[in-house]
Amino acid sequence: MKLLSTFFICIALAFGSTKASAQVYTFKATSFSIMEKSDSGKWGKWSDFEESTVVITLDGKKDRLVVGSKEPQVYKIMSYGKKLSTEFEDTIPLNCMALDGGACTILIVTRVNQKNRKQIYINFADVKIVYNIY
Repeated sequence: MKLLSTFFICIALAFGSTKASAQVYTFKATSFSIMEKSDSGKWGKWSDFEESTVVITLDGKKDRLVVGSKEPQVYKIMSYGKKLSTEFEDTIPLNCMALDGGACTILIVTRVNQKNRKQIYINFADVKIVYNIY
């Protein structure tokens, strides 16, 4: 828990520092869920959470996020957004590009009102994936 708190402080500090001081952070996913957009353009429901043991790596030096699933997902971080805080959650947005050229937004979310539960959302135009992490 303290490691993740340190992570968010480091991310905030990274905005004001050079790339040379960027670090690599590793998370383990415990579960994931997927939501897809229908042909009519409406979002469906989140799938039931499925167990997961994938490792997710945020590499600030290389500006990329890698999800170590069966088919690895590699995202180039194009820009780091400012941390957004509400009474319910803290969110750090990352504008990214998948290796296949698909644009996406990755959100690192801390659910303040849920005992600081951590999640990573990977949002494409037609599909969203959420990982519960620690």
